[in-house]
Amino acid sequence: MNTAMNKPIDELAALDLNSVGKNIYSIRGEQVIADFDLARFYGVENRSLKQAVRRNIDYFPDDFMFRLTAKEAKELIASAVSQNVIPSGYNTGGAEVFAFTEHGVAMLSAVLKSPYAKAVSIAIIRAFVAMRHFLQSNAQVFTRLDRIEYKLLESDHKFEEIYSKLEEKSLKPTQGLFFDGQIYDAYEFLCGLIREAERRIVLIDNYIDETVLTMLDKRQCGVEATICTQKISPQLSLDITKHNAQYPEIEVKIFKQSHDRFLVLDDKVYLVGASLKDLGKKWFAVALLADITPEELITRLG
Repeated sequence: MNTAMNKPIDELAALDLNSVGKNIYSIRGEQVIADFDLARFYGVENRSLKQAVRRNIDYFPDDFMFRLTAKEAKELIASAVSQNVIPSGYNTGGAEVFAFTEHGVAMLSAVLKSPYAKAVSIAIIRAFVAMRHFLQSNAQVFTRLDRIEYKLLESDHKFEEIYSKLEEKSLKPTQGLFFDGQIYDAYEFLCGLIREAERRIVLIDNYIDETVLTMLDKRQCGVEATICTQKISPQLSLDITKHNAQYPEIEVKIFKQSHDRFLVLDDKVYLVGASLKDLGKKWFAVALLADITPEELITRLG
């Protein structure tokens, strides 16, 4: 295995995003890649890869790697063949198939222990990131995954285009759907929107705390920030005073007429389904209100 993994890193040119992205599937609600595809990318025999995993099984908990049932493995292989991802009769290394999440791929680079393995893992993880952004920016299409389902990207060109934009840091989803537990994903998404503002930010949110002030501090220099909330407690008032003494001022004022949460960024208005301090605790969505102008809200704030 060490000999196979001692390839020159420049051979990664053949491992393009397209070839990786076509092999990412959604199984049990997780985006995963199968062991036989990983072995092909790493340039090793599948049995060698499995042996390395079994010798280090403690490093692969269920959220890093899980074994597919016979039915799942059969359906996955059939799907891969039908999509021309692998040829009919391709040797998948036996009936037992391991499915690796993004975390599992990262751990593989440590187990396989070679510069080439690390470089391959980085390339694959980037593909996972691009896939996640793709799913997030098209959340309305993937509202539920309540059965075993294998979804490949329908257009290789589409995946390459999305990855290219991600590498250029120009991929900016305008809306997203988040489930309970996606605390960091939701936080990262909202912070990304905040960073895009060039002139003004107006947040209408009845329930805020000091964490919301910290999020708004991620805005660009010179961008005005205002929060409208239904109540300013003595503790919150102190937090605001201390914050504004050190960081660019955030104006906070009382406004009791709103039930929903809104985020105004320059000339865009977003409907936010959860208070910013509670992101990821329950299901919620962020939606761009394309037909609403900021002035329709701001002129009514008083």
